[in-house]
Amino acid sequence: QVQLVESGGCLVQPGGSLRLSCAASWSIFSTDVMGWYRQAPGKQRELVAIMIRGGAINYADSVKGRFTISRDNAKNTVDLQMNSLKPEDTAVYYCNAAGVRGTPLGTTYWGQGTQVTVSS
Repeated sequence: QVQLVESGGCLVQPGGSLRLSCAASWSIFSTDVMGWYRQAPGKQRELVAIMIRGGAINYADSVKGRFTISRDNAKNTVDLQMNSLKPEDTAVYYCNAAGVRGTPLGTTYWGQGTQVTVSS
């Protein structure tokens, strides 16, 4: 079963921090890309951060320096540490996986999403 489950989203004050976690139902060691995306109200879903197999990481310019993605292959989790949060970070955050071993090429998988609201 290929399944991703996000957790950790909540209401947080501007300037605060939050840590999101994505738990995969499979061993992610050989998965090509694990990452986080977000979708704000009325906007397109956008990349937040991705980690490529081997360790390369890409961040969106809007979160660079504030967010950190990490991967724990032993626990099959991908976390997103978010610091210095801004109201514009408010969105539903989705975990994503691509290049899962044993699945069709081009297939991507998404979690159900977790709501992050940054407001005072």
